[in-house]
Amino acid sequence: MYFAIKISEMGLSKLEIIVIILTLGVFPILFFIASKNLDAKSIFQWMMEKPNDWIGKSK
Repeated sequence: MYFAIKISEMGLSKLEIIVIILTLGVFPILFFIASKNLDAKSIFQWMMEKPNDWIGKSK
């Protein structure tokens, strides 16, 4: 008894398969980079170093 179907049975073109594979490869890498740059400690440190650059700062 088989659970999965073959890629050829899905009706996907070669371009669609390539896009899916690239997305599966690139997304985790970009997610890891973004999550390292958006941690709370570094954002708080940036806010303390540059208080005039805050988005919500009224002039």
